[in-house]
Amino acid sequence: MVSCGHNFCRKCILQWLKRQQTCPCCRTEVKGKLFVQMHKLKKKINRLQVKCPNEANGCPAIFPLSRTEEHSESCAFGLLCCPNEGCPAEVLRKDICEHSQTCQYWRDMCHMGCGTLLTPANREEHNCYLELKELYNKQLHKLRQKARRIESLTSQMSRQIQLFSQGLEGEETGTATQETQ
Repeated sequence: MVSCGHNFCRKCILQWLKRQQTCPCCRTEVKGKLFVQMHKLKKKINRLQVKCPNEANGCPAIFPLSRTEEHSESCAFGLLCCPNEGCPAEVLRKDICEHSQTCQYWRDMCHMGCGTLLTPANREEHNCYLELKELYNKQLHKLRQKARRIESLTSQMSRQIQLFSQGLEGEETGTATQETQ
């Protein structure tokens, strides 16, 4: 309430007073901080029942004015921007999950960890299990080849060690007979 007795909301009167130092109703000059807050009036106004700002989108909710912000943050009929990068669509909060999965801008890494970037075009045919199985089989084949090579080298080395030890035994026997003579 300003000095002349007219009532306004705080935000509105402060905006008005920035431009003009008069009462918007009677043009009486308003000097300094001559306005009083009306707590009872504020409580009454905050209890007024209002419709959701998203009524045009289908929200039937009616609630006290003081809960407008709280309702707007969770209203199923509020418009949200699609979370997929590059998508210009605005979608109702209740439909955002469905939209983000069918959106042409949808991109996500394969949840199985194969490293494939999935898009709507390749999501249906992507079979991580088969791809991982093929990769596993290729790696297994390479490992088996290496194991065979190592086995072959090991047997060659064993044969050479046997030949060396037989050669050393032969030399020892030859040396021993020479010493006895």
